[in-house]
Amino acid sequence: MFRVGELPTPEPGPGELRIRLAFSGINPGDVKKRQIWLGAATPGFPLIVPHSDGAGVVDAVGDGVSAAWVGRRAWCSYAQSYRPQGTAAQYTVVPEGCVGALPDSVSAEQGACLGIPGITAHRALFADGPVTGRTVVVAGALGSVGRAAAVLARRAGALVIGTVMRPDQLGELRELGVDRAVCRGVPEAAGTEADATGPCRNGADADEDWEDTGPYWEPDGADVLDAVLALTGGRGADRIVEVAFDADADLDARLLAPGGTIAAYATGAAAPALPFWPLAFKNATVRLLGYDDFPREAVRLAVPDITAAAAASALRYPIAAVHPLDAIADAHEAVEHPRTPGRVLLALPG
Repeated sequence: MFRVGELPTPEPGPGELRIRLAFSGINPGDVKKRQIWLGAATPGFPLIVPHSDGAGVVDAVGDGVSAAWVGRRAWCSYAQSYRPQGTAAQYTVVPEGCVGALPDSVSAEQGACLGIPGITAHRALFADGPVTGRTVVVAGALGSVGRAAAVLARRAGALVIGTVMRPDQLGELRELGVDRAVCRGVPEAAGTEADATGPCRNGADADEDWEDTGPYWEPDGADVLDAVLALTGGRGADRIVEVAFDADADLDARLLAPGGTIAAYATGAAAPALPFWPLAFKNATVRLLGYDDFPREAVRLAVPDITAAAAASALRYPIAAVHPLDAIADAHEAVEHPRTPGRVLLALPG
């Protein structure tokens, strides 16, 4: 249950910064914590201010933190990760390693979008080493994590194949700069003549003319497989950033190169089946990502890369809606049951 009211302004402890927030970013994980999904609610706190991501201006620092932070624009994450004081408030207190300086060219709205998606994407890409010169498949590349993964992988020198579920999403995917865009979804109105032809041909290259004809989807993922194998000379992908591990595990096993990694940050089924032998024969790594428990060193390494991508205008999020703080219930409803693609934010008073 949400209650909007007054709390004492939090004070930063050693190694912490206090941020006067302009915007709070809402992620699916924030909704799940509220719902006590799989025991996700933080124990031991009688009152929780939700949300981990936000952006604003640093107005105080604790012991051990440089006073040069004061007055600087900043974005943050981990505000409500095993902590009670999240970003759905005018002020939040965050460990210094979870804060990035927000460039003047990046709006506070965009800054509030960077945290959980960007850090998750960075961990998915780099937990198993550099991706320079490697092939990365990003499933659902227009989602919040997928968008960041595609951008960060491309900036790190990887060859990036992004997938989407609808042909009308291809133009936006191409704008991200992926090397190849693949439409792998079944159309909503499948079975009509229009559904059988269209601009998203199997493995369509991001800089090809997409006005070719031919089937633009394959229920078994053959389009993605063809594209990956063609680009890699039959070797497969070195990294797969996966948003639907239960649905895609079999396909990912076929896509993966020997010694490759599937980095999965979401699944539909809580206990997905695993194609053990196809993965074992490739000496594959299956990395399952739980954001709240990433090593803090991984977070520290991620923050400057995410900030640089935002500063270069490479990483930008569409904003679906901005709600005032007293409409936080409506904002959570918009995240849980989205009608418009894009991020949902809270605008903080003052």
